[in-house]
Amino acid sequence: MQTELKANSLSFFETIIMGVAGSAPAFSIAVAIAGLLAVSGDVSPNALLIFAVPMLGIALAYKGLNRKMANAGAAYQWTKSVMGGFFGYFSGWALLIAALVFMITGSVPLGTATIDLFDPTLASNVVLTTGIGAGWFVVIGLVLISGIELTSKIQVVMSSIELTILLVISIAAFVHTGHSAVTPFSWSWFGFNYPPGTFAASSLIVVFLYWGWDVTCNLSEETKDLPPNSAGQGGFLSVFVTIASFVAFTVATLMMFSLAKAKGFSDNLIYHVAVAAGLGKAGGYAAALALILSSIATLETTMLQFSRTLFAMGRDRALPGYFGKVSPRTITPVRTMYLLLGVGLVMIFISSFMPSIAAILSDSVNAIAVQVCYYYGLAGLICAWVYRDSFKTMSWDSVQYVLFPGLSGLALIGLGLYAISTFNLTTKIVGIGGLLIGIVFYRPAGYARSTPEAIAGE
Repeated sequence: MQTELKANSLSFFETIIMGVAGSAPAFSIAVAIAGLLAVSGDVSPNALLIFAVPMLGIALAYKGLNRKMANAGAAYQWTKSVMGGFFGYFSGWALLIAALVFMITGSVPLGTATIDLFDPTLASNVVLTTGIGAGWFVVIGLVLISGIELTSKIQVVMSSIELTILLVISIAAFVHTGHSAVTPFSWSWFGFNYPPGTFAASSLIVVFLYWGWDVTCNLSEETKDLPPNSAGQGGFLSVFVTIASFVAFTVATLMMFSLAKAKGFSDNLIYHVAVAAGLGKAGGYAAALALILSSIATLETTMLQFSRTLFAMGRDRALPGYFGKVSPRTITPVRTMYLLLGVGLVMIFISSFMPSIAAILSDSVNAIAVQVCYYYGLAGLICAWVYRDSFKTMSWDSVQYVLFPGLSGLALIGLGLYAISTFNLTTKIVGIGGLLIGIVFYRPAGYARSTPEAIAGE
């Protein structure tokens, strides 16, 4: 079996779509905005904008690093090249753990949305919801095994429908609030009047909301380099689409419902907005469809991130070389997908014993966010180091690839360390334990280390 992925399979447009699908606007709005409202209250719009700043800094870091070294391992490869094998390994491991936990976070709402199409009263049944989600999980995995080109075409269709539905519902919501808003619009929603002790929790939810656009760089070996650095640019541009979607729906929700009511819509916020906006059953079905499509899309992109990162680590012998091979028929790392399907199904099964859907989502969101803070933060610091010579000429690169990413990286790492102290036992076990268990599989002499000069000269 060969060790190279199928080059020139994705266009620049498909890359942007992949980035948007990774952050999954409909999924994130449906699942996490209610949680953000419950924590941040009526300053949730501020949280979405403030914590988008370091996310844009990391998106610039990915853009800059991908320009130097396009690699399916992305953050893993960059960190290894500059900081050595230990930090590189755990950067990749953090992504793998975050992706595995997301198999639960993504599959459960997919089961909920499917049930909503038939009988919404059954959506609180944890066993039924996780069972349907597991079925979808297997189907998505089989599509990915078939190859990247089919996956990307399906992704473009799904994301186009999803974004169209979101646009229609958001327009209907603002038209409705124009003459019958429960709460008038207020600029104070963009202020800093956070409830005591909620700033860190708010930031973690927002980190989770924006996470996923970086899949574009994991697909860089399979992307056409036209325009240059398509994978890096596609990820950066996709962040702006998700920012606009999140802020629009959050503001619309605050205007259409009381805060006490809005923060209880953890099943599918889009559904409640659509119905309240006067779109009736048709709007409700459209909202359920948007959540299904978005959940499928984000599960696909997360599986892609997992498979490409594990593939790159296997190719380097950072993890067993068995995973560093691709199928000669589909030129896809199918071995990594088989592992993901097996472990993912076990985790989804275990989640079916949790007391409620809300508990599953809350704990997994926080656990994922800590992993993301770690490997995003390292990428920001790595980018600042690689481009440090730009200060000699005081070029624009010194701002966009050193100052902004470096400060963003420090902010995310600091946030992750602080947030750990606020976690409950389940989240600590998953978030911290998941990272520490990587020590068991770490092989110090397993692979070669590139030099900082090598990546800087690429």
